[in-house]
Amino acid sequence: MEQKKVTYNSLKDIPDAAWEKLSQKKIYFGHQSVGFNIMDGVEDLKKEYPQINLKVVETKDSDEIKPGILAHSRVGKNTDPKSKIDDFSNILDNGIGRQADAAALKFCYVDMKKESDIPKIFEEYKYEIEKIKKAYPDFSIVHFTEPLTVSKTTWKTWLKKILGKKDFWEFNDNIKRNEYNELLISEYQGKDPILDIAAIESTKPDGTRQSFELNGKTYYSMYPGYTTDGGHLNELGRKRVAEQLILLMVNL
Repeated sequence: MEQKKVTYNSLKDIPDAAWEKLSQKKIYFGHQSVGFNIMDGVEDLKKEYPQINLKVVETKDSDEIKPGILAHSRVGKNTDPKSKIDDFSNILDNGIGRQADAAALKFCYVDMKKESDIPKIFEEYKYEIEKIKKAYPDFSIVHFTEPLTVSKTTWKTWLKKILGKKDFWEFNDNIKRNEYNELLISEYQGKDPILDIAAIESTKPDGTRQSFELNGKTYYSMYPGYTTDGGHLNELGRKRVAEQLILLMVNL
């Protein structure tokens, strides 16, 4: 009889055997600046939980992919998501795809804005991911939702709502990010692991969500308490995201 896989929802609940399994995993993470925030969050949590026996290493070199390594590096260029998709795929093809157990690509919030063609970006991502899965069938792909930013509203925002305006510069970028996230979750939920960074960033410490409504639809934005500049993660924000990343890696 097949043993049912246990899923852990809190770092405090993880037994020694599961921590030991994590210490043998080989994981690669491609990102830009917010990714460094998340890696700092992992280092923060390692101080609180010495059971986290993972070495965080910035590298693209497949020779450095050893058990107990969380490798990470910059990929592509900000504001150019296709460059990140292509660079991520090339890094895997240069050896990491054969060495690592799992890998993830995270876009930056600047990659998706008002003018972005979201269906096109998602199709490019999906196409490359399918190629990677075929090339490395024993390899796990972890998907990241698109990070959010703080939606800065003023009295003018509410005046535009009262007047029935349809275009809100305060909301437009996050609307596009929400659209991408809906596509990603619809495609991969229940099939592949997903780190829903957008949900983490928009969920306040009390469990409620930071959101706004436009034309009868609810969208999510970043909770201001997790950032100092409206987009990058502060200490509280990075630890919350890092905790969910570690749980995801344990549960792989």
